[in-house]
Amino acid sequence: MISKGDGIVVAVPDTGVDPHPDLSENLLAGIDTVAGGSGDGRKDSNSHGTSMAGLIAASGRATGALGIAPRSKILPIMASTSDNFGEADDLAAAIEYAISKNVQVISISSGGASTPRLVRAVEAAIAANIVIVAAAGNVPNQPLSYPANEEDVIAVGGVDRLGRHAAFSATGPQVDVTAPAVDIYSTSYGGKYSKGTGTSSATAIVAGAAALIRSKYPYLPAQEVAHRLTATAIDKGPPGRDDEYGYGVIDLVAALTADVPPLGFESVSAPADAGPTAPAEARPGGDDDGAQVRGLVTLAAIAAVGIGWALVARRRRRGDDPPPRISR
Repeated sequence: MISKGDGIVVAVPDTGVDPHPDLSENLLAGIDTVAGGSGDGRKDSNSHGTSMAGLIAASGRATGALGIAPRSKILPIMASTSDNFGEADDLAAAIEYAISKNVQVISISSGGASTPRLVRAVEAAIAANIVIVAAAGNVPNQPLSYPANEEDVIAVGGVDRLGRHAAFSATGPQVDVTAPAVDIYSTSYGGKYSKGTGTSSATAIVAGAAALIRSKYPYLPAQEVAHRLTATAIDKGPPGRDDEYGYGVIDLVAALTADVPPLGFESVSAPADAGPTAPAEARPGGDDDGAQVRGLVTLAAIAAVGIGWALVARRRRRGDDPPPRISR
């Protein structure tokens, strides 16, 4: 395998993360920024946080769930209570803690209003070269909430099982990429599994992809990690970036293997005698159908892994998908 996420820590500020058998070996001790937890982030009576963590880093060595980056580590942070409520400053405290622990990726499957402290925390994480991935939200025809609408945060929308824009996925000029968000399976509390739908799962999938890239290219700046995801995404909808798909559906294989010019490289003028230049986004062979097939194969592989859920204000994941169904 090209990359499995070795050496990467992904912070998951959420409802906490239960030490599921498929997750326990990759689960660090974290912290609670809300009352009612275990104190180290390793408790989840809601299932959402455990589901997101499983999508990112489940090892598959127990009973079967395999995350996108199965050798990465999860830093669990309970930033929302068991009923999915959390204040903006609770998320800010979670991000501040993640920065102090030198994580490489922060996966935020929630959204809502911002506060000065939260804005400062996000800006500090960006300045610390941390990749921040955030859910676009599950309220269509509404502006993206914070922090997905923040510049330099990777805002993630959702696609359905056929790779089409999911009707519930929020749209807007800040959407960067999309990933599977419908009928996604993952880990849950008490050694169980769950299935759900929402842009939360898409966010965790993209966070796992970012972990793979950071593991394979450890010296790549956070902005270049995001660029690698957008530059290699499978274009959908109108040609180029659009408000439903962003730059397209992520393609894990291409993101890890493609020759991607660095940001700004394509704007450098070629010498007059250099001859015709292929577009930066063109791939060898110019086979759009082949790219589409690779994208669908990637979707099929990803969709076998996880669970979805959603977003909010007052930081509740409100107006989104129903609670995940738990299987025993």
